[in-house]
Amino acid sequence: MFTGIVQAVGTIVDLVDLGSTRRFSVQVPEFVGQLSLGDSVSVDGACLTVAGLVDAGFFVDVIGPTLDRTLAGTYQEGSIVNLERALRMCDGISGHIVQGHVDTVGYLESSIKNGNSWILDFNIPSSVLSETINHGSIALNGVSLTVSELVDERGVRIGVIPHTYEHTNLGRLLPGDPVNVEGDLIGKYVSRIMARRGKPEPTSGL
Repeated sequence: MFTGIVQAVGTIVDLVDLGSTRRFSVQVPEFVGQLSLGDSVSVDGACLTVAGLVDAGFFVDVIGPTLDRTLAGTYQEGSIVNLERALRMCDGISGHIVQGHVDTVGYLESSIKNGNSWILDFNIPSSVLSETINHGSIALNGVSLTVSELVDERGVRIGVIPHTYEHTNLGRLLPGDPVNVEGDLIGKYVSRIMARRGKPEPTSGL
């Protein structure tokens, strides 16, 4: 589990196809000595397992479904990724609860500078948008963000402060670029409960 507070940005420095998986090596000097084999780490919001440690970084092995459903399938050498170590029981939650289970991929529609901040509009598939509310939470590329408003039932508008823009890969996005999207966990459960109202409770069949 994560909180959507990006702790470092890393660089994909090597990609190797290993049959049904693809191995990514990520260079991130800030994490040296802070990761162990088997740890979970958020890479652009996708929860991946540290399969090995290398000089100034680590590598992960990514399976086909993750490559198909997330940005992982588009990475190249030199790709910049947002990184967050897994939440510990003693840590505070500065963002919101992020599972690292990417729901879908969205796209940046526009980026407008507004004083010293930015207004970013994203197209988001209806499967996530239906569970999203004004001033609720959403994770884009693993970044915990507040929804400023829903835009014409097709996406979300996000206000981004200078620190977030400069210290995550959101500041590198161009219109049309994809982002990993994870909807708010609370919204998912509320949507599920409301959808089942008046329906019989599922049974185990025993």
